[in-house]
Amino acid sequence: MKWFKHFLDIIYPRTCEACGEALLGGENLICTNCMIDLPRTNSHIQRLDKVSNRFWGKIPVTDTITFMKFSKKGKVQKLLHELKYRNKPEVGKYLGKIYGVDLKAVDFDKKIDLIIGVPLHPTKLVQRGYNQADCIAEGLSEALNVPYDTNAVKRLTHTPTQTKKSRIERFQNVDNIFEVVDNEKVRNKRIAIVDDVLTTGSTIESLGITLLNAEVKEVCVITIAAAF
Repeated sequence: MKWFKHFLDIIYPRTCEACGEALLGGENLICTNCMIDLPRTNSHIQRLDKVSNRFWGKIPVTDTITFMKFSKKGKVQKLLHELKYRNKPEVGKYLGKIYGVDLKAVDFDKKIDLIIGVPLHPTKLVQRGYNQADCIAEGLSEALNVPYDTNAVKRLTHTPTQTKKSRIERFQNVDNIFEVVDNEKVRNKRIAIVDDVLTTGSTIESLGITLLNAEVKEVCVITIAAAF
């Protein structure tokens, strides 16, 4: 099987999702050089105020952590573009699993009971074919050995883009757009809300409010990247 895999790599070379260079035999999706160069924040180890304070005074969250710093035209943007727009759900799961291993090392799994990806509206889900946040949640779940749920919450409204909206307009755009499907799935649970990128946080804030109103015990936020 190893021989056959190497043969396929010659005929159909696998390339790094971050830089486009050919992957070596033991590499998966991201080459070693890019893996080393990823702009990790280590916010799970040392508090990063630019991320941790994103929801201060808005909703009570126990932790807000992010795997990497987002920058335009950088490798993180390339990875997330592959995930969201190039039909590469495996990229989301892989990134979630990598970050999950980091979080497991600091016993983050002991702080949460359930992982929930920010839901897509059914129309958007049909268009894309998958929810990128659920892919990340699956990878995190596998590494942390904490369950994830794709059906506990649903999105009621297909919201227009947040680009060029003010802070108030962004929140109004996502106000009351989520609904808990089954309160018993989340009641008294410590929930980790998962998304690909944290920008203003308006959508996550709205989901957090919905979950807190459903009597969850605690809410934390985990993203693959954050703009700051």
